[in-house]
Amino acid sequence: MSAIAAARPKVRPKEFHFPLSVEWLGERRVAARVEGKPAIEITPPPVFRGTDPATWSPEDFLVAAAASCLAVTFTGLAVRAELAYTSLGVDGDGVAGMRADGRFGFTRLLLRLEVETAPAGEAQARRLAEEAERTCLVSESLDLPVETEIVVKIPQ
Repeated sequence: MSAIAAARPKVRPKEFHFPLSVEWLGERRVAARVEGKPAIEITPPPVFRGTDPATWSPEDFLVAAAASCLAVTFTGLAVRAELAYTSLGVDGDGVAGMRADGRFGFTRLLLRLEVETAPAGEAQARRLAEEAERTCLVSESLDLPVETEIVVKIPQ
């Protein structure tokens, strides 16, 4: 290494923080709080003996995090690429069961991104959806398979 290269300050990769706190509210109910945002109440799902099926569960949030990340990653890419689309939706399903390591947990996530665009934007929409699938921070951070189906529709 040259003396010039050794003297350069090391460039730090970007690092982002997402702080939050969780507070027990009583029984099996907690609230997640992020500064400046409304609190969200969370309970276990009924399948794990939760008693309030109308309240979000941690499992709901895991699937929602991956599905919404895919959607907003696509929207960001579409803005930069100037792709016009008329609708966008992502359906998600988290599958939990016995894992190969013998522990119970999520075994895979299934996501279905559907976008509607004009015929001229069909190929670009598919490329951007595939890029969003590859670059979604949440899905890329998970240690489980994330299977994504991409559907590009043309208005009738």
